Amino acid sequence: MIRIAAVGDTHFGADSAGTLRPHLDALDAHADLFLLAGDLTRVGTEHEAAVLARELAGVSVPTVAVLGNHDFHSNEVGAVHRVLADAGITVLEGGTRTVQADGTTVGVAGVKGFGGGFAGACGSDFGEAEMKSFIQHTKCVADSLRDALDSLRTDVRVALMHYAPIKDTLSGERLEIFPFLGSYLLGEAVDAVGADLVVHGHAHAGTESGVTPGGIHVRNVAQPVIRHSYRLYCLDGNGETGPQCADPG
Repeated sequence: MIRIAAVGDTHFGADSAGTLRPHLDALDAHADLFLLAGDLTRVGTEHEAAVLARELAGVSVPTVAVLGNHDFHSNEVGAVHRVLADAGITVLEGGTRTVQADGTTVGVAGVKGFGGGFAGACGSDFGEAEMKSFIQHTKCVADSLRDALDSLRTDVRVALMHYAPIKDTLSGERLEIFPFLGSYLLGEAVDAVGADLVVHGHAHAGTESGVTPGGIHVRNVAQPVIRHSYRLYCLDGNGETGPQCADPG
C-alpha cells in the first residue's frame, strides 16, 4: 500500500514560521511520499520560499512540488525554485520524479497547469492575440503533462498540478470564475494516457473529491478545503484509491 500525503495553497509568508513544522513530525511514519500542489508562497518571493524550506527541513520522505500562480507573482520564480531545490524538494514543470515505496515504483508527473474553463463554457484560441496566447499556453501545458505521464514506466502514476483538471472539485466556487481555476484540457491529458491519482489545489472554496471523465480519481488538496496540514491517500499496487489511510496532519 502506497501512502501519499498531499497539501496545496499553504501560502507561506514571512510570518508563517512554525505553523506547519509541528504537524509534520509524524509524517515519516504515515507517508511514503509528500506532494505540494502549488501556491506554496503568498507572493512568490525568495524569502517566503526560504521560510517554507526551513519549515520542511527534516522531512525525510521524498517531497515533490509544483508551483502555483502566487509563486509567480513577484517574478522571482527562478529563486523560489532554487531555494526549494536546495532544500531537497523536487519542483516539477513538465518533468517527472520516480520513487520506490513498499516494493512499488511511484511516478509523479507535474505541471502548474493554467485556466481556460471546461466543456461547454471554455475559451478558444480565436480572435485577439491575448486570447490566443491564453488558450495556447493551456494547450502547451496540457501537452507537457500528457507527455510526462506517458513517459513514466512505474507501477503507480500520479499527476500533480495546481490548477483543476475537472469542474467537480470546483463545486462551491462561483461559476463565473471556473475559467480561471482550471481547464478540461488538463483532464483530457490525464485520461489520454492514464493515471492512478490526480492531485491539485487552487480552488479554496471547492470540493475535495472528484473524478475525470475517464474515471480517474481527482483530489483537491487546497489547505482551505482539507482543513489540515495535509491529507493522506492510499494506493495499492493496482492503482486503487482507498479512503484516507491515517490521521491527517
